[in-house]
Amino acid sequence: MHPNPVYRGTGQDHSLAFVRERAFGTLAVSTESAPLLSHVPFLLSEDGTHADLHLVRSNPICRAVRDGIDARLAVSGADGYISPDWYGLGPDQVPTWNYVAVHLTGRLVPLPPETIETLLAAQSAAYERRLPKAPWTLDKMEAGAKERLLRMILPFRLEIAEVDSTWKLAQNKPEAARLAAAGLLPTGFGQELEALAEAMRVPPSAE
Repeated sequence: MHPNPVYRGTGQDHSLAFVRERAFGTLAVSTESAPLLSHVPFLLSEDGTHADLHLVRSNPICRAVRDGIDARLAVSGADGYISPDWYGLGPDQVPTWNYVAVHLTGRLVPLPPETIETLLAAQSAAYERRLPKAPWTLDKMEAGAKERLLRMILPFRLEIAEVDSTWKLAQNKPEAARLAAAGLLPTGFGQELEALAEAMRVPPSAE
C-alpha cells in the first residue's frame, strides 16, 4: 500500500464494494523461502468479514495451510501511466503510475472438503448471473465428470482481519490538473484506462 495518506482515505465500504465486484485477486502466504502466490476467483461475504475460494489440491498453498495460516489477498483494479506533461503545471513534475488496489489480510483456513460442491455452485452462480445468457450450473456436467472435478479442488476461507486500500488518483494535484490528466489518460497505456480516468475525475471519499 502507498504510504501517502492522501491515497489512503477511501472508505472501507467503497473498497469492499470494489473487491466484491472484482471477485479476482492474488492470494499470498509466507513460507521459509519465497512467498507462495496464487491467482484466485473468490466470493466476498455480504458483511465483508470473509472471502471464500478454492484451490487445486496440488497447489503448494494447500499444503502450507494445514490448520490455518496468515494470508493476504491483493485485489487490483485499473492502472495507468501518467505523463507529467498532462497536468499543465509546468516543468517541475515527474512521471507516475496511478492505480487502484485493495488488500485483505487475515487467516486462511481450510473448509470441510465436503463443502466444495456448495462453494463451487455459489461461485459459478455469482459469476454467471453477470452474463447475458442462461446460467451454467454444475448440473450440466455428467455425474462422473463432476465427481472427478470436485476431487481435484479444495475449499478455503480467508477470515478478514484488516482491509487496506490505495486509490492513487492524483488527489495530490490541483483539481484542474487532475482533470486534465484524466482527460488525456485514455491516449496512454495501462489497464482499463477509461475506468481509471473516471475514478480520477471523482475520487472516492472517506465516506
